[in-house]
Amino acid sequence: MPKLGNRRLLLLLALTLAMFTQTIQTLQASPVVNRVSEFKLANGLQVVVVPDHRAPVVTHYVWYRVGSADEPPGVSGIAHFLEHLMFKSTDRIESGSFSKTIARLGGQDNAFTSHDVTGYYQRIAKNRLKTVMEMEADRMVNLKLTEKEVATEREVIIEERRSRTENSPSSILSEQMSAALYQNHPYRIPIIGWMHEMAKLSREDALAFYKRFYAPNNAIVVVAGDVTVEEVKTLAEAAYGALKPNPDIKKRQRPQEPPHRAARRLELKDPRAGNASVRRFYLAPSIPTAAPGEAEALYLLMKIAANGSTSRLYQNLVSEEKIASSAGGWYSGTGLDSGSIGIFVVAAPDVDLDKVEASADRVLHDLRVTGVTADELERAKKAFIAEFVYESDSQSALARRYAEGMLLGLTVEQVNDWPSAIARVTAEDITRVAAKYLDIRHSVTGRLIPTPPEPESAAAKPAPNKL
Repeated sequence: MPKLGNRRLLLLLALTLAMFTQTIQTLQASPVVNRVSEFKLANGLQVVVVPDHRAPVVTHYVWYRVGSADEPPGVSGIAHFLEHLMFKSTDRIESGSFSKTIARLGGQDNAFTSHDVTGYYQRIAKNRLKTVMEMEADRMVNLKLTEKEVATEREVIIEERRSRTENSPSSILSEQMSAALYQNHPYRIPIIGWMHEMAKLSREDALAFYKRFYAPNNAIVVVAGDVTVEEVKTLAEAAYGALKPNPDIKKRQRPQEPPHRAARRLELKDPRAGNASVRRFYLAPSIPTAAPGEAEALYLLMKIAANGSTSRLYQNLVSEEKIASSAGGWYSGTGLDSGSIGIFVVAAPDVDLDKVEASADRVLHDLRVTGVTADELERAKKAFIAEFVYESDSQSALARRYAEGMLLGLTVEQVNDWPSAIARVTAEDITRVAAKYLDIRHSVTGRLIPTPPEPESAAAKPAPNKL
C-alpha cells in the first residue's frame, strides 16, 4: 500500500479527529446516555435504569453474578440446567406457566447462561412491568422443583448438547481447543457441560446451586424503556425490597492461569466435516483485566485483521491467494477473568492446510512487525463507533450494554465513554498489543480434517440365508 505524504496524512488525521469529536459529542448529548442512573436496595440488589421514551415499552433484565465458571467440580452444566429449571414452578406460578403468562400479556421472554453470568429478560408493555417484577422476584427465592420436572428438563439439555455439539464437528473442535487453551481456569469447561456429568445432574444439585447463588445481593436488575427512575424505584422496592439477602455471597475467587510457555496443537478428523479448516485461539486479557487502552486496541486490531471481507486475513487468503473459501476472526473481551483472540480459515478445495496455515501466520506476523495503516485504523474506528450508535436504537441492546458493563465492574460513565476510548487508540497501541498477545506460546491451533465415511461394517449387514 503506498505511503501517504506528510501533509495529506496530517489532513486525514485532522478530519478523522473532527468526525470522531462530532460523533462523540452527539452521543454524549443523547438523552439516553445522560439519564442512565443506578441505585441499590437495602438488600443489596443493584438496579440500573435506562430511560427511553420512544415507545410505551420496557425491557426488564435480571442478571445473576454466576455462570458456568462458578460450578463445583463434577457438576458441569448445572448453571445452564438451572436456567432451564427457573421456568418451572413456585408456590404462585405453575410449572411452565411463566413464559405463557408473559406471552398472554403481550410480551416476550428468554434466558441465557455464560461463563460469568446467567440472565433472564422480558420485553413488555410499560403497564405490565409491575407484574413482571413480581414474577421475577418470586422465582428469585421461591423456586420449587419436582423429580419429574428435573428428569424431563435433563433430557432437554442432553438433547441440546447432542444437537449443537455432538452433531457438529466444528463445535467439538472449538470445545476441545478451549479445554486446551485454559490449563487451569474453569473457562476450559463448556458452558453446557460435559455429557457424562450432565446425565447425572440431580434435583439436589440444582437446588444447592440455586440457594448458593440466587439472591438479591448477587443480582442486577436493568430496566430500559418508557420509565423514570422514580417509577422503577417504587416498583423495585415493592417487588424485590422484602427479599432477604444471602450473607454467604462472597466475591468470586477462581483458579487462575499459570504462565503459558508452549504452543498447543490438536487435530480432529471427522467424516461429517466439510472442507478442511484451521483455527487458532490466543489467550488475551479482557476488558476488566487488561491494562488501560489494551482491550480497545485489541478490538480494533482484530477488526482490521480478521473482521469481514475487507480484513487482512480475508483479502490475503481468499481474494488474492485464493487458497481459502472463508477467513475471519474476533477478539472476545467480556470475560470476567480473561479474554481470547480467535482466527479461522476454511481451505479452498484441494489446498493443503500447511499452506493455508503458513499464509495466515504471515498475515499475523506482518501485523506484529509493521502494524496497521492510518486508513485501516480510521475505518475500524468508524465501524466501532457506528455499531455503538446503531446499537443505541435498540432498547434491549441498551439494557445489555449497561448490564454487561456493571457486571464487569465498569461505571455508567465508563460504559458511556466507550466511543471516546476507541477514538484514543493509536496505531502504536495496536502494534504493541499485536506483538504482545499474538504470541504462539499463548495459543492453541486446531485442525478439522474431513475423512471418507467409514464403510458399513460387516456386523451391520444382514447374515446370508442358510439353506
